[in-house]
Amino acid sequence: MEQKNLPNVTIALVLAILSFLCCCFGGAPGLILAGIAFFLVKKDEKTYTENPELYKNYSTLKTVKILAIIGMVIGVLYLLYTFWSINQLGGWEGYMEKVQEMTEQYQ
Repeated sequence: MEQKNLPNVTIALVLAILSFLCCCFGGAPGLILAGIAFFLVKKDEKTYTENPELYKNYSTLKTVKILAIIGMVIGVLYLLYTFWSINQLGGWEGYMEKVQEMTEQYQ
């Protein structure tokens, strides 16, 4: 019987890589993408454990799982840093005042 690829590995890999790139936008987009990738990995792990002899790219699945976990950790850390930075500026109001000052300065 011919072995085939697990169904969600490729899309999970793309999402995990995109999560690294999107972590720079406040952390939340990267966290969401990594979470979706992790969910797809878990789904494929379940599929693999039911019939391991049918699938050939389990090693790629493990790599994608590691990438998704790293993406989630970076996303959470960046999100926490963003919240901390806003808090250091005096909360949301202080942050908006700083943004307004910078906007006026560069116009």
